[in-house]
Amino acid sequence: MSPPPASLLPPRAWLVVALLWVVGCLNYLDRLMIITMRGSIKEAIPMSDAQFGLLTTVFLLAYAVLSPLGGFLADRFSRTRIIIFSLFAWSGTTWLTAHATTFSDLLVTRVLMGVSEACYLPAAGALIADYHRNATRSLANGIHLSGVMVGSGLGGVGGWIAEKYEWTLAFEIFGVGGILYAGLLILFLRDLPAAATERPPADGKESKVGMLEALRGLFSRSDFVIALLFWGLLGIASWSIIGWMPTYLTEHFHLPQGQAGLTTTLYIYMGSLTGMIVSGAWADRWSLTNVRGRVYVGLIGLGICVPAVMVIANTGLIAVLIVGLVVYGFTRAFPDANMMPILCQITDVRYRATGLGVLNAFATAVGGVTIYAGGVLRDAKMDIRTLFMCGAGGLLVCAVLLWCIKPRPTT
Repeated sequence: MSPPPASLLPPRAWLVVALLWVVGCLNYLDRLMIITMRGSIKEAIPMSDAQFGLLTTVFLLAYAVLSPLGGFLADRFSRTRIIIFSLFAWSGTTWLTAHATTFSDLLVTRVLMGVSEACYLPAAGALIADYHRNATRSLANGIHLSGVMVGSGLGGVGGWIAEKYEWTLAFEIFGVGGILYAGLLILFLRDLPAAATERPPADGKESKVGMLEALRGLFSRSDFVIALLFWGLLGIASWSIIGWMPTYLTEHFHLPQGQAGLTTTLYIYMGSLTGMIVSGAWADRWSLTNVRGRVYVGLIGLGICVPAVMVIANTGLIAVLIVGLVVYGFTRAFPDANMMPILCQITDVRYRATGLGVLNAFATAVGGVTIYAGGVLRDAKMDIRTLFMCGAGGLLVCAVLLWCIKPRPTT
């Protein structure tokens, strides 16, 4: 069955996705640049390794705490205004980072970065869901998230600029660029007109819900609780694999540090970029004939991920390892592309962005804990292969949780 013609979609439906693709790219590029220029920053602003790690910790903490609130604001008010404000705020913070002269200055900018970026993904995911209904929702979401993947991969650009020039230059370039792009969004990004949206009208009594009421509405549904556990465990399993992959390549394949990092990001992200789009289009088609189509696509992806991880953990051939990384990245993207569309099938339309904010907060929190726990286990001399096998087991549990979600039909 073919997807519906573009004429059946609201005007601007694909323009919104294209505009947000760039914002998603900037979102991850701006947050990850600082990690790639550790040496240059420590040379300019003396600090210990613990302090440098704290820069990421405070960002993740602020991001996790504020994500549900950011989602609620996008449900309560204009999604596009929240997106534009968020982009402007974190781009301004990116520019301010270039002018930090002390560790305290950097710490403050990382907190501000976490606060301002927390509003974006819930609002963007919900806005795409407004414009794209059942027939194109997963594909549109997957395309948007491919921008996030590109931004993650481009994070190394900051390190290259810092090495060739000054570490501050990258923050100035992308900070100013983001501010200018926010101005462009003011001209072209629009909320879906009230007459076409599934949301209650802005002045309707039903839409005037509070944060606590929204959270009660979400957690009163067992499917949302299962989705929350699924998303959190998926983050744990994924971080246990990708977070230690460069170290694994260095220790077991004797690759230099730089080549190990590049090999990890290049092949996994290359697979994920394709997987986001392929799984999105596939899930949209399947969901037209089966309400659980998106769940099934996610299950298939997880089912292929597990043997891919086992191959990665047990092969001694670099060529086989690379194939495993590509397959892992490709299939691991399947549940990501479909999470927001599945969320739309199990939550009240009034709480979509809030729900995504809660999922995002939980995944961020457990991701941070997983990184630390992995370090503790490594200090205890645990073999990285064991961590990978634990990650594969976690992916199997995720598949069981995903199977338990019972989505309802949407338009």
